[in-house]
Amino acid sequence: MYNVRKLTDDLTWIGGSDRKIQRFENVYRLNSGMNYNSYFLDCNAAVLFDTVDREVSDVFFENLEYCLAGRSLDYIVIHHMEPDHSATLSFVLDKYTDAKIIVNAKTLQFISQFFPDRDYSERAVIVKDGDELELGSHKFRFVFAPMVHWPEVMMSFDMTEGTLFSADAFGSYGAVNGSIFADDKDFDNELLDEARRYYTNIVGKYGMQTIGAINKVSAFDINMICPLHSYVWRKDIGKIISCYKTWGSYTPEKKGVFILQGSIYGHTANACEVLMTELDKRDIASVILDASVADISDIIAMAFKYSHIVIASPTYNNNVYSPIEHAVSELAAHGLTGRTFSVIENGTWAPGAAKNLMPVIESMKNCILTGQTVTIRSNGNSNTRTALEELADAIMEDIGKNI
Repeated sequence: MYNVRKLTDDLTWIGGSDRKIQRFENVYRLNSGMNYNSYFLDCNAAVLFDTVDREVSDVFFENLEYCLAGRSLDYIVIHHMEPDHSATLSFVLDKYTDAKIIVNAKTLQFISQFFPDRDYSERAVIVKDGDELELGSHKFRFVFAPMVHWPEVMMSFDMTEGTLFSADAFGSYGAVNGSIFADDKDFDNELLDEARRYYTNIVGKYGMQTIGAINKVSAFDINMICPLHSYVWRKDIGKIISCYKTWGSYTPEKKGVFILQGSIYGHTANACEVLMTELDKRDIASVILDASVADISDIIAMAFKYSHIVIASPTYNNNVYSPIEHAVSELAAHGLTGRTFSVIENGTWAPGAAKNLMPVIESMKNCILTGQTVTIRSNGNSNTRTALEELADAIMEDIGKNI
């Protein structure tokens, strides 16, 4: 049974939601599934924008056939070749053999890699960055957005209606519920956290490229943004663009402290609870996650959100506690930049977590340390409490300097 939604007189959403999937890219936890967007433009030509993941292929093909109503498909615009958007591409091309594909050269290369037993090159219309092309009664400009978040990614701008097809940019985790429009949701309470998790996990390493892409499309008079995941933006477009500018420039959203702790028997965890209380006494907001149980997607998102990060780790095999070691290495791998770190370590006989954490922290661009390392030997004592109070003072002073 088809399930489509009109976006404009000419444009229809024909995607689908997978509510069973639990991890995106088999890595990042999903709270409410995932949505895959495809769009159909009826404009004196039948134009398809991207395909979908195999998990929603049945409804996608029903939707496409409903929109075509017996006609042939003329064009397929391919913005991104990741399989959650292209796994069904060969089926579409093999079914609608007259359809041309609008691609860039890198996309065509990727098509040959994903479908090595097929050759679609003779059906390709290859575009370059900034090229304009008429598809039916609509005119499009193509904007390359390499590494947002694959090298072949491009966006297309419908100059006729002001619609930006933004590939993975401006998307989010989560299946859509009823309405496909972002303005039907409470942005701060329903969309922001999942949009942040999505950007920081998937695109976060490529902030410079993200800002570059935003600068390119800022010259357009955008009436609607149609991403490949999650909701369509037709109102308050500046909200999501502003978020992407913040995240892409690695600017903290909040002056406050993210405490990432690992604890084996509870002593390090207790020290972090004491620190949170001391920070609250100083009117400093803080949030804590346990690296042993928190999903890495939440850890990455919180590190992007907060200005200051406290890493608290027991010594484990004369090194960093393994869940902390993994989490901090992921922060470095995702290109986290411009944060202020502090360190708490614990060790019964030979505390060594801090010395092994420091090289990873120092490898992160424009990241600095504040306060003295707090060293706990087994359980905390009065000296530990004093050191935690001094660390809270140092963080408060540093936050005050940078307001």
